[in-house]
Amino acid sequence: MAGSRGTVREFDDAKGWGTVTGEDGTDLFFHCTAIADGTRTIAAGTAVTYEVVAGRQGRYEASGLTPI
Repeated sequence: MAGSRGTVREFDDAKGWGTVTGEDGTDLFFHCTAIADGTRTIAAGTAVTYEVVAGRQGRYEASGLTPI
């Protein structure tokens, strides 16, 4: 799915990962390197656009997270 929208549900700065909840209610994992602006941190509750990509461990992940 290209150009999905959602909200960052949680982000753990110490671990460098979080989850984003899509408009359809699907939760997707993301790593801090998937944040498009390179900051490596993002606040919970931030509205974002993202791409769904095949990730590690056979699951889909969010990539290219961009705050809107």
